[in-house]
Amino acid sequence: MEAMKDYLKVDDALLRHIKDLRARYIKLYETPDDCQPAIIVNTPVELPCWEERLADPMVMLRAELDSLRPHFEIGDDRVPSIRVQFGTAQPATAYGCDIYVPPNSLPAAASHVLKRIEDAYDLQIPDVNAGWYGKLHEWTDMWLEFIPEGIELQHPDIQSTFNTAHLVRGNDIFMDFYDNPEALGVLMANVTEFMIKITRLLKSKISSDTKYFYDWGCMWAGTARISNCTMQLLPPEFYLDHVMKHDQHFFDEVGGGRVHYCGNSREMVQTFFKLDIVSGYDVIVPYEADPLDVCNEIPAAKVPWIPVGTRDSKACQDMLNGKMPQKRNIILQAEAPDVESAKALLNDLRSAFAK
Repeated sequence: MEAMKDYLKVDDALLRHIKDLRARYIKLYETPDDCQPAIIVNTPVELPCWEERLADPMVMLRAELDSLRPHFEIGDDRVPSIRVQFGTAQPATAYGCDIYVPPNSLPAAASHVLKRIEDAYDLQIPDVNAGWYGKLHEWTDMWLEFIPEGIELQHPDIQSTFNTAHLVRGNDIFMDFYDNPEALGVLMANVTEFMIKITRLLKSKISSDTKYFYDWGCMWAGTARISNCTMQLLPPEFYLDHVMKHDQHFFDEVGGGRVHYCGNSREMVQTFFKLDIVSGYDVIVPYEADPLDVCNEIPAAKVPWIPVGTRDSKACQDMLNGKMPQKRNIILQAEAPDVESAKALLNDLRSAFAK
């Protein structure tokens, strides 16, 4: 394990780059009209399969560090941050859900433990070491010993109130909205309190920064991200009437953050704008929607993360040809086949925004 301390070298020049990155990200939130967009260009990286990474904390750590190397060469706006990757079902394991690991994939929930929604009244808020969390704390503590200066540790995936409630209850949860919304509210309140508890603990381990946190290779104002992917399965009014108060309570308690949504409902994206103390949104652009149009719908002071594809995509071509987003405080993620192509695309996009 001693060799891990020298696995990734961070020299003075790179530390200066990281310091500059942080200053430029802060401007996205503090001076949204006087900032430059953050641009990240991803390239393919060959990494060990997930079975190998999940079996050994050092294999996973090396893989996370290896994923940063191309960005150091490219010089883009990818913040050098890594995280212990146990997947979306980790919070559900704290409630006793079984885990299934598909071939070369992150773990998924294999069972739903709450067979009757009425049992939500007797459900205990899990201990911080329940399920896979004991392993998470062990690996996190180990990584903190070995990560180089300048590399930040991200929060693990905490999902969201409804995402985890769905895994704990299963698809019967959709009938609960009609049959017993009160007990459903008790279940979601329980999940929210566990999220608050585990977020506070993990934040105390990985960072003393009370204003910003690191996630998806970016820097965000607040404390944590929630993932509202499962809201794709509900109409927006169900979110507003039943779920939003729990998301708001979470953000109120931990100090804000951002919302992730990988569904394709533009109307659902717009309901998330009603949340207070949310600094940004990362949305997988609704099918057939123009990424730049979706970007322009995000409230002025909020920072959107927008995937724009390869150089040949319509979004990239629009920007390279002068059709720019109305906002400056944005994070764009592009794709390139190799480092040299990524450098060229990054340079061209930066030049386009500088005009």
